[in-house]
Formats: sequence, structure tokens, C-alpha cells
Amino acid sequence: MHLLLVGWLTLRPLDVTWVTAANLRPFAGIRADLALAPLHAARRIGEGLLLLAPLGVLLPMAGGRLTVSPLASLARTVAAGALLSLGIELLQTGVPGQVVDVDSLLLNTAGVALAHLVVVPAGRARMRRRRRSHPVSLAVYGARRPEGVRHAVPWDDASQGATPTIPRVGVAP
Repeated sequence: MHLLLVGWLTLRPLDVTWVTAANLRPFAGIRADLALAPLHAARRIGEGLLLLAPLGVLLPMAGGRLTVSPLASLARTVAAGALLSLGIELLQTGVPGQVVDVDSLLLNTAGVALAHLVVVPAGRARMRRRRRSHPVSLAVYGARRPEGVRHAVPWDDASQGATPTIPRVGVAP
């Protein structure tokens, strides 16, 4: 749903009387925004940071791993966010009223990185603590149950009998 909203916001044609030139110089648009009133500058920069920021949390959640290198997770997430932002910027070249801006690429990528750094390490640590404090829940996640723990087997871990096999059929000579 988030990406559908991003696509609608960034790739819909705009009915405008004139369009500015594409910004291909890094930080030129950010400097121009900072030269404006502080509230207007904060709004424009905040929009760039927040557009793809949820991906900084959603992409690691989609992987579902709790024990992963924090640096590798950050690098994968930021790379995916940067590539998605680059794809949006490239698609904007063919949309009337939309302008390519390298600063939006930088701000979108920084937003993904900031969201990841703020939420994901703390969330993973909390989930690991919860997992250690409730050893029975380990079976639900596919890990081995510690020795001496004898509880009811969760529904998805219950044996349903032997796996059916198809007998080999000989090939006729």
C-alpha cells in the first residue's frame, strides 16, 4: 500500500503552466530550500525524507530475520531504497509536470537510512529478548525446543504422519 501511495504521489501527471529545469547538481535544491523561510524549507526537506522512510522499517521486516549483522541490514535496506528512488526519478522523466531532482534521490535515501537506524535495531533487540524469555515460542519459529521443556506441541509443529511418496515405476525395455 505504501508503494502504491508513493507511485500515485510521484508519478501522476501534474497540470502546470510551466516546469522548472531538472536538477542534476547534488544539494543545489536543498540549498535553495534552505534559503526560503524556515517553515517552508523544513516542509520541503521533510517531505523528501519521509516519502520512502517507511521502507527503512518495512524491508527488514519482510526479510524476517532477527539475527543479522546490523551493518549488512542497513546496507541492504539503503541500497534497496536508493534503487527504488532512482527508479522513481527515472520514471518521472516521462511524466508531464514532474521534474527529475537528484536531491530528492538523496533525501529519500537518507530517510530510509534514518528510519532503519532509529527503529530496526531496537525492534530486533526487543524481539530477541522476548524470544529468549518465552522458550516455548521457539518451536513456532522453527527453532529447537530447549531440553527439559515439555509443553503441548503448537499446531504447526504437530506431526501429520509420514510424507507420501510415489513408488518408482520401472521403465519398460
